[in-house]
Amino acid sequence: MSASMKEKEALDIEASPDRNNSEPIVGEIKDVRNADVALDFLRSQGDVRPMTPEDEKRLVRKIDWMIMPLMWGCYCLQYLDKTLINYANVMGLQQDANITKGQFSNLALIFYVTYLAFEFPHGYGMQRFPTAKYLGSMVALWGVIVTVTAACKNYGALVTTRVLLGVFESAVAPSLILITSMWYKRNEQPPRVGIWYLGTGTGTIIGSLISFGFQHYDSNTFTSWQIMFLVVGLITVCVGILVVFLLPDNPMKSRLTHEEKVWAIERLRENMTGIENKHMKFSQVLECLKDPQTWLLSLITISSNVPNGAVSSFQATLIKGFGYDSKHTALLQIPSGAVSIVAILSATYLAGRFNQRGIQLVLLLIPGMLGGALMAFLPAGNKAGKLIGNYLTNAIGSTLPLLYSWVAANYAGHTKKVTMNAILLMSFCLGNIIGPLSFTPASAPDYIPAKITIIVTCAFAACVTIVLQFYYIRENKRRDGLKAAGDLGHINDIEFSDRTDKENKEFRYRL
Repeated sequence: MSASMKEKEALDIEASPDRNNSEPIVGEIKDVRNADVALDFLRSQGDVRPMTPEDEKRLVRKIDWMIMPLMWGCYCLQYLDKTLINYANVMGLQQDANITKGQFSNLALIFYVTYLAFEFPHGYGMQRFPTAKYLGSMVALWGVIVTVTAACKNYGALVTTRVLLGVFESAVAPSLILITSMWYKRNEQPPRVGIWYLGTGTGTIIGSLISFGFQHYDSNTFTSWQIMFLVVGLITVCVGILVVFLLPDNPMKSRLTHEEKVWAIERLRENMTGIENKHMKFSQVLECLKDPQTWLLSLITISSNVPNGAVSSFQATLIKGFGYDSKHTALLQIPSGAVSIVAILSATYLAGRFNQRGIQLVLLLIPGMLGGALMAFLPAGNKAGKLIGNYLTNAIGSTLPLLYSWVAANYAGHTKKVTMNAILLMSFCLGNIIGPLSFTPASAPDYIPAKITIIVTCAFAACVTIVLQFYYIRENKRRDGLKAAGDLGHINDIEFSDRTDKENKEFRYRL
């Protein structure tokens, strides 16, 4: 029997003749094997007492403390570990490894090439294996790679470690998006994604302080950048092990009480995106590839991450180019982390509070454009103005948690979600590959073409975001019209049927 036939049989519905929207359609999901795993759990657990608002507040608080610190730790280390080479560059890496500026640029590019190449394999792995265990294993493995980078003394060795770092780190963001959608309502998702995405801002601050501290380290055995890679890599391995043992794979396998597990699942009915399904459904892969929102989100992600890739890989180089020495360059990157933290917290809070991810995304791109203009067009002697421009560009990276939460909220069907997570992260990689290429050796030390690229790509991302907003508004109005005309009725347990957002006409897109 084909996969598509099995999916059709998952709904055994005895439809009433007049399908009005005031009464549910009689029937329920019969084939629980092809539906969401949460449905089988609910059917076998019996009834529990209704959850009160006070119960829900306590439950959400408990979930937050159980998973958010570990998720933040994973993302913080992911950002810190991939940008350690940025700090190492001003600590003497180029001289010690005998590499050129062009080769250093290639190291940033190579990481994102392998990151991109392994998104679909990781998507398959996350669907087939326990999500949290898979994530923890990848964290530990990339920690090992960061640790051995301390032994790299030539270009070939650095290329090898960057390739492997991209292979293992590419699992982290799609895993965290999936985990967030398993635990939180759609209006709760933006601020929670924002919390773990704070790893970028806090990672910048931690990296700057680590770089400044290790620049005071002097030894005949290790250089300052070597000991930095060694220490941070070992910490990453330890966090990976903690994730394997402490982060639950889903609500059903968590440390919650039986009653709390049922509540944790039932409260997510309104999402209509399900929790988990371990069967790969190729019809959902094809639907994702044909969905207009997929490619609009992809364009936004690529264009907004061109400047993000440039800033994350070359921030220390840019600041040093303003006329600062290596130690001051390290410290002057701390405000960049603060800008990122403020932008993430404010944008994700407002997105969840007012159900407006698109507007918040555009508002973050505006300071990015302004920052690029300040760096590109201010006189060379205006170091303070150029530095402020550099800080403002850090708001651009804060668009990514909004894109993550948009995907978590607007994609239903587990295989479709996994596929879109892979496409989103591949788009992220493409932007980060293009960004560093705009920093050509010929344009050093001012890098004017790269700074103008920041302005143009941010403007393009803002325009496409507005187009996507109108697409969602039009589609929601169309479905509301069908409901008002009596063409839609409610199907019992449709929320956990593993149907996609296109198949489930009761689904409404978040803006």
